[in-house]
Amino acid sequence: MARSLPAGHAMKPYQILYLVVALALAFDFTNGWHDAASSIATVVSTRVLSPTKAVIWAAFWNLVAPFVYGTAVAATMGRGLVHLHMVNTFVLLAGLVGAIVWNYATIRLGLPCSSSHALMGGYAGAAIAAAGFRSIIVAGWIKPVIFIFVAPAIGLVAGALVTVLTSWIVRKHPPRRVDRWFRRLQLLSAAAFSFGHGTNDAQKSMGIITAALVASGALGSYRVPDWVIICCALAMAAGTMSGGWRVVKTMGQRITKLQPFGGFAAETSAALTLLGTAAAGIPVSSTHVITGAISGVGASRRLSAVRWGVTAQIVWAWVLTIPAAGLFGAILYYALRPMVHWHG
Repeated sequence: MARSLPAGHAMKPYQILYLVVALALAFDFTNGWHDAASSIATVVSTRVLSPTKAVIWAAFWNLVAPFVYGTAVAATMGRGLVHLHMVNTFVLLAGLVGAIVWNYATIRLGLPCSSSHALMGGYAGAAIAAAGFRSIIVAGWIKPVIFIFVAPAIGLVAGALVTVLTSWIVRKHPPRRVDRWFRRLQLLSAAAFSFGHGTNDAQKSMGIITAALVASGALGSYRVPDWVIICCALAMAAGTMSGGWRVVKTMGQRITKLQPFGGFAAETSAALTLLGTAAAGIPVSSTHVITGAISGVGASRRLSAVRWGVTAQIVWAWVLTIPAAGLFGAILYYALRPMVHWHG
């Protein structure tokens, strides 16, 4: 067992709670740098909105979504994956740091993998290091793990279907008019997708902060406070404004070339997928969903329109995310534990 530092130099429980809240907001900043960049990739890449306007538009709908649609995903994330009575705020701290390390590594590589699954993996890895595999709620992991593969598949099929349907609707109209219509419609589809993002991805850190508040005794029961929702949404918007344009380029141009028509189809199908999974309380990644939707839009034109090699690299990053972040979470739990002064 790692030795604790002298009590005067070690972190107290309330200090760990403050650090968890700060790091959760920092994680949302990296989420904005990463996943939220994916949420505006299509509308920026089709030049319907400038990056700054797209960020403001996305941030507004991310902020509105949890208040309108509820926080079912935050509840699943906070109390549905790990037994809260078996962990403490330090476990949450180690899990957050592990997720941030993995997020930063994939950002440097320009890979649009899931911040959501990085957080899930880091949380689980730290919990296992602290209390063993019995700390994991196995039933709570079944749907999220299955939907790593199902969500992008749904997005792909939906993207292809929406493309075919809208193509049939506008088949008799000249291309210039169609382009003009869909430049306007893409504002609505971008809003819908950002709203979907707010119902799912943006709620992961909300769940972690609320779990920390419950574990520390600061909250008597599990409910997401309004200040947590607002702070997480603002942190995510700040992250999106600060960077993530490598990911925007990958999502908007490297997988397949998008026009406003295709951007509308991708965002609409992804938004429908996210809203459906959020209603079921299933934590999925908007990155996974929009990647599948963009691929479906490209494939509906012709299979060769999609750069399947780029898609394969992204899928490998998805598969590795939970175990890699989990490993980082476990390592950081052991590495940081000497900083903590345990009471009782």
